[in-house]
Parts: sequence; C-alpha cells; structure tokens
Amino acid sequence: MSLENTITEAIKTAMRAKDKVALDSLRAVKAQILLLKTEALGTEVSPEQEIAILQRMVKQRKDSYDQFSAQGRNDLAEVEEAQMKIIEQFLPKQLSPEELEGEMKAIIAETGAESMKDLGKVMGIASKNLAGKSDGKSISEMAKKLLS
Repeated sequence: MSLENTITEAIKTAMRAKDKVALDSLRAVKAQILLLKTEALGTEVSPEQEIAILQRMVKQRKDSYDQFSAQGRNDLAEVEEAQMKIIEQFLPKQLSPEELEGEMKAIIAETGAESMKDLGKVMGIASKNLAGKSDGKSISEMAKKLLS
C-alpha cells in the first residue's frame, strides 16, 4: 500500500477518533504528497520522495518546537511535538547511533576513505544508502567523527 493510501486510512481513523492533532498532521502530509504529484505532472511519487517529504516535515516540526520552547511558548511547542510524533510513525525505523556507526564504518571501508579530504565521497554514498534511516545531520557528524 502506498504512503498516500496509508495516510488516507489514518485520516479516516483520526476522524472517527476525533483526534484533531493527528488529523491536522495527516492532512498536512497528504497535502504535501498531492502537491508533489501535481508538480510531477501525474507521475507516481517514489517511496524515496515520500520519505523525503516526511523527513522534511519532521524537521520543520522539530525546528518549530525548538523555537517555541526557547521563547517559553510551551502550548505551541506541545502541538509541534505531538505532530512530529505522528508524522514519524510513517518513517522507516531510524538507526541507533551504534547501528549508524557500523554502517558508516562499512561505507568508509568500501570507499577507502582515510581523512577529512574524503568526506564528500563518503557523504555521497552514505546519504544515498541511509536515506530515510537517519537524518543528514547525524550522518555528517558520524562521518566527521570517524574520519578525523
């Protein structure tokens, strides 16, 4: 089942449960998917594009959460955090730091990288292989740690 169908079913469930936060979050995800489909002129949205949409939305919610928390607006921060958790349910399981380190070591060995000069080569492969499993910031930090 595609992400769009899964989201549609989750929207129906949220409507029945009268869960406003979940409903708002899921409608935002569906809107982004529909927007991408219209931009692609009717072609199918790939799973990688769907994951990218979800990751971008989670990152937006996290940034908003951080800003609201810093300003003492806990009421708004709680809404952003709740929406972030709902959207994260549709992302693939994220790698733990230990799993990420193991994957990065394998990529570094595969590319033959030895120093920070090889960071670009490692990041290119890591970003492609670990898309959806870890965010870019974590991948970058781990690559720098292992290469330095």
